[in-house]
Amino acid sequence: LRAVSSLGEYHAASGHFQVVVDIEKDTRFVPSFLKGERDLFVAVGSVDSVVDFDQLGEGDVTVSRDRRRATIRLPHARFDDVDVDPSKSYVYDRDRGLLDRVGSVFGDDANNDRKLYLLSESKLRKAAGDNSGLLRRAETNTRLMLQGMLRSLGYTTVTVEFLPPET
Repeated sequence: LRAVSSLGEYHAASGHFQVVVDIEKDTRFVPSFLKGERDLFVAVGSVDSVVDFDQLGEGDVTVSRDRRRATIRLPHARFDDVDVDPSKSYVYDRDRGLLDRVGSVFGDDANNDRKLYLLSESKLRKAAGDNSGLLRRAETNTRLMLQGMLRSLGYTTVTVEFLPPET
Protein backbone atom coordinates (compact mmCIF):
# COMPACT_ATOMS: atom_id res chain seq x y z
CA LEU A 1 0.00 0.00 0.00
CA ARG A 2 1.49 3.31 -1.09
CA ALA A 3 -1.30 5.77 -0.29
CA VAL A 4 -4.77 6.03 1.19
CA SER A 5 -7.13 8.85 0.28
CA SER A 6 -10.55 9.85 1.53
CA LEU A 7 -13.05 10.19 -1.27
CA GLY A 8 -15.60 12.94 -1.07
CA GLU A 9 -16.91 12.40 -4.57
CA TYR A 10 -20.00 10.46 -5.52
CA HIS A 11 -19.52 8.80 -8.91
CA ALA A 12 -23.10 9.12 -10.02
CA ALA A 13 -23.02 8.11 -13.69
CA SER A 14 -20.58 6.70 -16.19
CA GLY A 15 -20.57 6.86 -19.98
CA HIS A 16 -18.75 4.57 -22.39
CA PHE A 17 -17.63 6.23 -25.63
CA GLN A 18 -15.77 5.50 -28.84
CA VAL A 19 -14.14 8.21 -30.98
CA VAL A 20 -11.83 8.33 -33.98
CA VAL A 21 -8.65 10.38 -33.69
CA ASP A 22 -7.04 11.53 -36.92
CA ILE A 23 -3.51 12.96 -36.76
CA GLU A 24 -1.70 14.06 -39.89
CA LYS A 25 1.82 15.45 -40.06
CA ASP A 26 3.11 16.68 -43.40
CA THR A 27 6.31 18.39 -44.51
CA ARG A 28 5.94 21.54 -46.59
CA PHE A 29 6.94 21.29 -50.23
CA VAL A 30 7.52 17.50 -49.99
CA PRO A 31 4.93 15.06 -51.35
CA SER A 32 3.27 12.96 -48.63
CA PHE A 33 4.33 9.68 -50.29
CA LEU A 34 7.93 10.69 -49.52
CA LYS A 35 7.63 12.44 -46.15
CA GLY A 36 4.56 12.56 -43.97
CA GLU A 37 2.45 10.56 -41.55
CA ARG A 38 -1.21 10.00 -40.88
CA ASP A 39 -2.63 7.94 -38.03
CA LEU A 40 -6.26 6.94 -37.56
CA PHE A 41 -6.81 5.76 -33.99
CA VAL A 42 -10.00 4.29 -32.56
CA ALA A 43 -10.18 5.30 -28.90
CA VAL A 44 -12.53 3.50 -26.53
CA GLY A 45 -12.97 4.74 -23.00
CA SER A 46 -15.21 5.86 -20.19
CA VAL A 47 -15.98 9.12 -18.46
CA ASP A 48 -17.53 9.32 -14.99
CA SER A 49 -19.61 12.23 -13.83
CA VAL A 50 -19.20 13.03 -10.14
CA VAL A 51 -20.74 15.21 -7.47
CA ASP A 52 -18.16 16.56 -5.05
CA PHE A 53 -19.47 16.30 -1.48
CA ASP A 54 -16.25 17.89 -0.21
CA GLN A 55 -17.61 21.19 -1.55
CA LEU A 56 -20.50 21.15 0.93
CA GLY A 57 -20.31 24.20 3.12
CA GLU A 58 -21.95 25.30 6.32
CA GLY A 59 -25.62 25.87 5.63
CA ASP A 60 -25.74 23.58 2.59
CA VAL A 61 -27.62 20.96 4.63
CA THR A 62 -30.65 22.20 6.54
CA VAL A 63 -33.08 20.18 8.63
CA SER A 64 -36.47 21.29 9.97
CA ARG A 65 -37.00 21.44 13.74
CA ASP A 66 -39.30 18.42 13.64
CA ARG A 67 -36.62 16.51 11.64
CA ARG A 68 -39.13 15.64 8.91
CA ARG A 69 -37.79 17.91 6.12
CA ALA A 70 -34.25 18.20 4.83
CA THR A 71 -32.71 20.35 2.12
CA ILE A 72 -29.28 19.65 0.63
CA ARG A 73 -27.51 22.09 -1.67
CA LEU A 74 -24.77 20.55 -3.80
CA PRO A 75 -22.38 21.72 -6.51
CA HIS A 76 -23.31 20.71 -10.05
CA ALA A 77 -21.97 17.42 -11.35
CA ARG A 78 -18.70 17.53 -13.28
CA PHE A 79 -16.66 15.13 -15.34
CA ASP A 80 -13.94 13.10 -13.68
CA ASP A 81 -10.77 11.97 -15.44
CA VAL A 82 -11.16 10.20 -18.77
CA ASP A 83 -10.12 6.54 -18.81
CA VAL A 84 -8.91 5.37 -22.24
CA ASP A 85 -9.02 1.57 -22.42
CA PRO A 86 -5.75 0.44 -24.08
CA SER A 87 -7.04 -3.12 -24.51
CA LYS A 88 -9.92 -1.92 -26.74
CA SER A 89 -8.29 1.11 -28.40
CA TYR A 90 -6.23 0.55 -31.52
CA VAL A 91 -4.53 2.14 -34.52
CA TYR A 92 -6.93 1.57 -37.40
CA ASP A 93 -4.62 2.86 -40.11
CA ARG A 94 -1.10 4.28 -40.21
CA ASP A 95 0.23 5.76 -43.43
CA ARG A 96 3.84 6.87 -43.65
CA GLY A 97 5.90 8.36 -46.42
CA LEU A 98 8.89 6.45 -47.73
CA LEU A 99 11.42 8.42 -45.66
CA ASP A 100 9.35 7.95 -42.49
CA ARG A 101 9.13 4.19 -43.08
CA VAL A 102 12.89 3.97 -43.52
CA GLY A 103 13.36 6.08 -40.37
CA SER A 104 11.09 3.79 -38.35
CA VAL A 105 13.53 0.91 -38.94
CA PHE A 106 15.94 2.75 -36.65
CA GLY A 107 13.36 3.29 -33.90
CA ASP A 108 9.69 4.14 -33.67
CA ASP A 109 8.64 7.41 -32.10
CA ALA A 110 6.94 6.39 -28.83
CA ASN A 111 5.75 9.98 -28.41
CA ASN A 112 3.45 9.52 -31.38
CA ASP A 113 1.32 6.95 -29.53
CA ARG A 114 1.37 9.18 -26.44
CA LYS A 115 -0.02 12.03 -28.55
CA LEU A 116 -2.78 9.72 -29.76
CA TYR A 117 -3.79 8.86 -26.19
CA LEU A 118 -3.68 12.48 -25.03
CA LEU A 119 -5.80 13.63 -27.95
CA SER A 120 -8.12 10.66 -27.31
CA GLU A 121 -8.75 11.86 -23.76
CA SER A 122 -9.70 15.28 -25.05
CA LYS A 123 -12.03 13.88 -27.72
CA LEU A 124 -13.68 11.44 -25.28
CA ARG A 125 -14.29 14.29 -22.79
CA LYS A 126 -15.84 16.35 -25.59
CA ALA A 127 -18.03 13.40 -26.61
CA ALA A 128 -19.23 13.11 -23.01
CA GLY A 129 -20.11 16.80 -22.96
CA ASP A 130 -21.83 16.92 -26.37
CA ASN A 131 -25.46 16.27 -25.46
CA SER A 132 -24.77 12.91 -23.84
CA GLY A 133 -26.89 13.84 -20.81
CA LEU A 134 -24.25 12.34 -18.53
CA LEU A 135 -24.10 15.31 -16.12
CA ARG A 136 -27.89 15.55 -15.97
CA ARG A 137 -28.08 11.80 -15.27
CA ALA A 138 -25.49 12.17 -12.48
CA GLU A 139 -27.55 14.86 -10.78
CA THR A 140 -30.73 12.80 -11.09
CA ASN A 141 -28.98 9.72 -9.64
CA THR A 142 -27.49 11.78 -6.80
CA ARG A 143 -30.89 13.29 -5.97
CA LEU A 144 -32.57 9.86 -5.94
CA MET A 145 -29.80 8.32 -3.81
CA LEU A 146 -29.96 11.09 -1.18
CA GLN A 147 -33.76 11.14 -1.11
CA GLY A 148 -33.90 7.37 -0.64
CA MET A 149 -31.26 7.41 2.07
CA LEU A 150 -32.83 10.26 4.07
CA ARG A 151 -36.38 8.90 3.69
CA SER A 152 -35.17 5.60 5.16
CA LEU A 153 -33.98 7.67 8.15
CA GLY A 154 -37.50 9.08 8.66
CA TYR A 155 -37.45 12.30 6.65
CA THR A 156 -40.68 12.74 4.70
CA THR A 157 -39.62 15.62 2.47
CA VAL A 158 -36.12 15.69 1.01
CA THR A 159 -35.12 18.47 -1.35
CA VAL A 160 -31.84 18.28 -3.25
CA GLU A 161 -30.77 21.44 -5.07
CA PHE A 162 -27.74 22.00 -7.25
CA LEU A 163 -26.03 25.33 -6.79
CA PRO A 164 -25.52 27.59 -9.78
CA PRO A 165 -22.01 27.25 -11.18
CA GLU A 166 -19.46 29.79 -9.94
CA THR A 167 -18.42 32.37 -12.49
